[in-house]
Amino acid sequence: MDVSPFIWALTIVAILGMVAFDYVFHVRAAHVPSLGEAARWSVLYVGVAVLFGLAMLVFAGSDYGAQYFAGYVTEKALSVDNLFVFLVLMSSFRVPREDQQKVLLFGILFALVARTGFIFVGAALIERFAWVFYAFGLVLLVTAGNMLAPGRHADGAVDEGDNLVIRTTRRLVHTTPEFHGDRLFVRIDGRRALTPMLLVMIAIGATDVLFALDSIPAIFGLTQETYIVFTATAFSLLGLRQLFFLLEELLDRLVYLSYGLSAILGFIGIKLVLHALHENNLPFINDGRPVPVVEVTTATSLIVIVGVLVVTVLASLRSGWGKALTTANNARRHARAYLDTDYTTHISERRRLFDALQREEQALRALPERYRERLREHEELLDELAAAHSQRDERVAALKLDEPPTAPFDPR
Repeated sequence: MDVSPFIWALTIVAILGMVAFDYVFHVRAAHVPSLGEAARWSVLYVGVAVLFGLAMLVFAGSDYGAQYFAGYVTEKALSVDNLFVFLVLMSSFRVPREDQQKVLLFGILFALVARTGFIFVGAALIERFAWVFYAFGLVLLVTAGNMLAPGRHADGAVDEGDNLVIRTTRRLVHTTPEFHGDRLFVRIDGRRALTPMLLVMIAIGATDVLFALDSIPAIFGLTQETYIVFTATAFSLLGLRQLFFLLEELLDRLVYLSYGLSAILGFIGIKLVLHALHENNLPFINDGRPVPVVEVTTATSLIVIVGVLVVTVLASLRSGWGKALTTANNARRHARAYLDTDYTTHISERRRLFDALQREEQALRALPERYRERLREHEELLDELAAAHSQRDERVAALKLDEPPTAPFDPR
């Protein structure tokens, strides 16, 4: 695929322009985005990615267009899986709700820069060494197996206290224990100090480097065209901030997402190994000659990827225990946010949190007995729900408001 330097420059400028637009008009002023705002901008960014893919189909041909869409869908699915970890990091650092957008946008920008570097390194390796396809395939097969590990997204699975980068930063640089709005640096007693806002940005950036170890080999398994790899990766990252706020309360509902992604990565890993055998020049395999094997076409890859994702999402949404677990986790998340007085200073946001908590508790009360019985084992969840109600009733009494006391969810 022949892409002129002008087209490369135009594409990069357009992508950076979208990031700058996102910052100036949505992120610079700290606020909590509404569900409608997140939905509108998510649709817009997906629409831009689809329009680019259609242009690829028209101007570059159906094969390259299919490669782009296969890469975009795969990278987008992997980015949704990454949101689980972002959510845990936000909770671990206790990032104020209204400042989370800035943290996410930085993470996206860091990911864009880091993955661009990985893409060009990967392209250079593929051009010089055919055996790289074996290595990429092995990485994806190992990652696919790791995704089946139980509790990958359990609450606390990623702890900022265990992050080597964060521990090293705190050891070498003076840091503050509390946030100071959205400032990255403050001066305390004449000393310049880093705030947790910068630390969580560093944590997300460092984590995304690990994410790239499976996402970049995955897309190279679908296309070796550097321009397609770059644009599919970039467009999958754009809009990730809005998608976070749109899917935040639905992430736990995707109980089978890891299985679906594991199947996709395993499929692409096998595809890479078959391609490596077809291009083989390693002397200890078939005497250094190509091995006559069946190669998977791009159209087949696209059908398999989309099919697996559709089945995974539908199975997750229809899972009864998945619905119960999602509601319980969202209730717990809202209870923790409500109990954390540093989480937000917006009165309307605190009321929104408690209203959401009550809606989720009502849904928990309506669950079948077999699911409520399983929730009785979650003692920490029940304690946090009770604490949130107790705090709310104390505030109502202190302000002498004419509102009745509330009762926490009881699974019995």
